[in-house]
Amino acid sequence: MPKVGVQEERRRQLIEATLEVVGELGLQSATIGAISRTAGMSSGLISHYFGGKQALIEATLRQLLEELKIALLAHTKAASLTPQQRLVAIVEANFSDFQRSTATTGTWLSFWARAIHEPGLARLQHINNRRLYSNLCYSFRQLLPAEVARDAAKQTSALIDGFWLRSALWPDQEQGFRESEALCKAFINDTLKQHGVEPCH
Repeated sequence: MPKVGVQEERRRQLIEATLEVVGELGLQSATIGAISRTAGMSSGLISHYFGGKQALIEATLRQLLEELKIALLAHTKAASLTPQQRLVAIVEANFSDFQRSTATTGTWLSFWARAIHEPGLARLQHINNRRLYSNLCYSFRQLLPAEVARDAAKQTSALIDGFWLRSALWPDQEQGFRESEALCKAFINDTLKQHGVEPCH
């Protein structure tokens, strides 16, 4: 395997190990030693490939954002999607299997808690928030007046984040995520119907 390929593979393994450790132990307890042991590598490789723990943590959050982007593209890639169907697809991407997994939910919760104190994490979270709002607003604006579309996008993005958080903390996560996804879709359809627009069936 080429050297570049080896480097990328090891970076990927360290990010996956970070997801696992943070998801299980939380960000505070995710030490370099715990991450390197989970990855089956020496702790020095974290500094070698990332420059330190903080850079690895931020790379892991970027990976979560990338997975969310990939899920969104997978759900919305069909050119024949109506704006209504695209709105529903955005909801489904945010409640995909990966976003509902134990490691992912634990990691997101840890990141959200630390973003208050870590500017780097806060910046990445802001990017995620803006991306969700922008995607929703793009579709709503094809169906509703501009001001109404902006409000609908803000409300829907808040519902997605709020319901996702509640589900992640729910005793029965699977049921919580399933119900939350349905409620977000229902809100979109209700909003469209209130303004005389055909909902997504």
